[in-house]
Amino acid sequence: MEYAIVDIETTGGTAKNCGITEIAILIHDGDKIIAEFETLLNPEQDIPIYITGLTGIDNGMVQNAPTFEEVGEKLWDLLHGRVFVAHSVNFDYGFVRESFARFGREFKADKLCTVRLARKVIPGLSSYSLGRICEHRNIPILARHRAMGDARATAILFDEMVKERPDIIAASLKKNSGEAFLPPNISLSKFRQLPEKCGVYYMLNERGKVIYVGKAINIKERFKNHFSGNLLPGLKQKLKSEVFDLKWELTGSEMMALLVEALEIKRLWPKYNSALKLPKTMWGLFQYTDGSGFIRFQIAKVTKHLRPLESFLSSEEAHAFLKEGIKSFGLCPRLCGLRKAPCHEGGFLSCQGTCNSQLPPQEYSRNAKKFIHLIEESKREILVRFKGRVDQEIAVCVFDRGVLKSYGYFNEMTELESILEQLEPVPTVPETFYILKQFLPSLAPEQIQVLNPVS
Repeated sequence: MEYAIVDIETTGGTAKNCGITEIAILIHDGDKIIAEFETLLNPEQDIPIYITGLTGIDNGMVQNAPTFEEVGEKLWDLLHGRVFVAHSVNFDYGFVRESFARFGREFKADKLCTVRLARKVIPGLSSYSLGRICEHRNIPILARHRAMGDARATAILFDEMVKERPDIIAASLKKNSGEAFLPPNISLSKFRQLPEKCGVYYMLNERGKVIYVGKAINIKERFKNHFSGNLLPGLKQKLKSEVFDLKWELTGSEMMALLVEALEIKRLWPKYNSALKLPKTMWGLFQYTDGSGFIRFQIAKVTKHLRPLESFLSSEEAHAFLKEGIKSFGLCPRLCGLRKAPCHEGGFLSCQGTCNSQLPPQEYSRNAKKFIHLIEESKREILVRFKGRVDQEIAVCVFDRGVLKSYGYFNEMTELESILEQLEPVPTVPETFYILKQFLPSLAPEQIQVLNPVS
């Protein structure tokens, strides 16, 4: 990690209305200074007399100096991607950020304040002004209230604090970056590498053994949520103390992430993942035709005398599945048992006019039969396509009686025969059956292909 130690001189105290007259930057690699830069700047406004009295910089000195925008690219190269360090950092940072904004650049950086650091590393001083701290530590300031003079003194102070108390520097970085939640053995740089994409992530202990596997639409945000909220505090504290490293695998879609997560949990048996336990009571989706000729659906508990179209681990899962079917196939919520009153008496999902007798039973039944057909086909050997991890890539899964059999990633132009030859077989994991069922109603017909159609 590298640090940009900055000091500026200005025409006044507010970044919105005042300009920078001088800037100095020293690049510190965590061990020593490796680069320096300084320049006067034309603030494009008059320098007040009292500021000249303080800094010695007058209008004549900056008349032919470059503007901030003219050296903006150089400054950007020096500051971008580095930790911004200054004495009373918000002052310097605010001016620099505002100056970039004036010509359309949005500047953001992690910050460290040597005033705040000094209060922790050197407690007990009556004042934490740069002059007083340097006097206490015997640090020379060769040109007080000039950018490079103050920047060199700040750099010496920072170097001493980094080497005396690196733990305080690291803790301050996490806190000031809004990332104090990070486990003690996960570095800020490692956290920043986490992708904000869909996939599976792994937490590893000190010996490199996987102790937790999770899936996420946004891996970086999900990892953060593990440690920044109040959910499962006991698990949070255990993971926080034991996790030493992170790995991840992008999947391209949420369904693929769930499938890979299920496979990996069964393969690795991570310490902090709970295995799926089947409940004693199963729920089912049943269908029948009423006296008017409409196909109706009903959710109820499964018994040995009733065979459902589809079975579920919970009533909530069954209702979620049916609601997706209603939306995808234009079914009537009332005929699906999800409401008693006619649908035109208040909006609820979708209804194709059956409640107003605008859609005859035969036409409505065609939609219902498509839904039933989809469920029945899912119990045969089917191939399902999803979007891939990158453009022009697809993910392909083969399910046999609803359980994942094989999967792989391919160029979207790959022929089916070649795909079937290259698919990687996977161990039988019954939990993948419930993942397919969860997403099945939302899949488009063109995503599904039956591999052993019945003639």
